Amino acid sequence: MAEGSGEVSLADVETAFHKFAVHGDTKAMGKEMNGKNFIKLCKDCKVIDDKTVTSTDVDIIFSKVKAKSARVITFEQFTQAMAELATKRFKGKSQEEAVQLLYGLIAGKEPANVGVTKVAKASAVDRLTDTSKYTGSHKERFNESGKGKGRSGREDIPDASGYVSAYKGQGSYDSKVKEDE
Repeated sequence: MAEGSGEVSLADVETAFHKFAVHGDTKAMGKEMNGKNFIKLCKDCKVIDDKTVTSTDVDIIFSKVKAKSARVITFEQFTQAMAELATKRFKGKSQEEAVQLLYGLIAGKEPANVGVTKVAKASAVDRLTDTSKYTGSHKERFNESGKGKGRSGREDIPDASGYVSAYKGQGSYDSKVKEDE
């Protein structure tokens, strides 16, 4: 039933506690865990089995071990909660054995990202971002390899040569002046 039936070090459990404590909260330091993350730890580590231990039981035990006005628990309070959950989860076992079995479930675990949306790689996206299929003025913004040309592809850079833009004899002034002399 339990994955780790041997001795589990408290350091491994504390590492799992810190990982779950910071999950989903950018400001968390990992020293205190809120109720949401405590329930997530219990679900992800299979402490909640929906037969002997339910999420309601976990929530009640969380409320028991935390301070009256606090919304978080420390690692010491976490170990108290695990001792209470262990006797409930592993009935018929001694207190120490039940706690070790429960720590075996928790040690080395990390928060699972279940239901996280994956990046869609659809053919529609490929078709829309393929620069070789661009037409019109958009085609002018990219070179043959599909790399953008930068500013020269976005803006009309003025011709400062002194000639009118459609003048065919551009650059021939010097040769014409020499002919007249």
